[in-house]
Amino acid sequence: MPELPEVETVRSGLDQVLRGRRFLRVDQRRHDLRFPLPEHFAERLTGRTVKRLDRRAKYILIHLDHGEVLVVHLGMTGRFSVATPSPRPSRGEGTRLGEYVHDHGGDAKHDHLLFTMSGGAVITYNDARRFGYMALVPETELASHAYFAGLGVEPLSDELSPAYLAGRARGKKVDFKAFLMDQRIVAGLGNIYVCEALFRARLSPFTSAARLSTRTGKPTRHAGPLVAAIKSVLADAVRAGGSTLRDYKQADGSLGRFQNEFAVYGRESEPCPRQGCRGRVRRKTQGGRSTFYCPACQH
Repeated sequence: MPELPEVETVRSGLDQVLRGRRFLRVDQRRHDLRFPLPEHFAERLTGRTVKRLDRRAKYILIHLDHGEVLVVHLGMTGRFSVATPSPRPSRGEGTRLGEYVHDHGGDAKHDHLLFTMSGGAVITYNDARRFGYMALVPETELASHAYFAGLGVEPLSDELSPAYLAGRARGKKVDFKAFLMDQRIVAGLGNIYVCEALFRARLSPFTSAARLSTRTGKPTRHAGPLVAAIKSVLADAVRAGGSTLRDYKQADGSLGRFQNEFAVYGRESEPCPRQGCRGRVRRKTQGGRSTFYCPACQH
């Protein structure tokens, strides 16, 4: 499933073709994805102009000019592809005009929605497994909506601080991995980036999260490095366009590159990349997910 950096990369790519543009036509080829699409979905979007695009956790938020927000979750295999008009050729380059179509990346039978925008772009939503979903939510009700009301802080915001983590970890019996993947605590973190952040912070995924907090709830010496590691690994991944493992591609069809920078994820039995460490990366199933770590330098 795409994690925060991948969703942020898709949001950024869509922003370039959606912001300030109007929905001229919406071709809805089925009535549902993971859940039923909103009633009169195509009609409610047609004619509306996009004001801006935001992200909350793993959701893309497309703010419309009439006060509603198109909420998009990509699920496991949801992806957008963009077809834009070709630039007009200069003299001597011929006169044929067509479309430049970014790499589609999926079987066309799974093209469930097509959005034709002013300016000529056509945005296709393709989802082979249909685990993605969309909703139209009044902007004034966004924070209280069921999708968002229980979410924790954004990891790239100032709200994620050593004091915040210590307060949430106080008295917790769960391990670091489960603690960080709890969307009610930190929104948008997933398996890949939790593994990488814990490696950077030199913390074992299996240690109790209570280690972040003193008895009085103040941050211990581990809280600061963990916050810094979370922010740095996410920022690096966003700059790299996310991680491409199987289904994910950017909106322009290109692949993310951060998988080339993994320190531990997917590197079972390989030497630890930390200078001076002689350990080897191990994999262990934890909470139904594969956890990758170095037992020699993560304590």
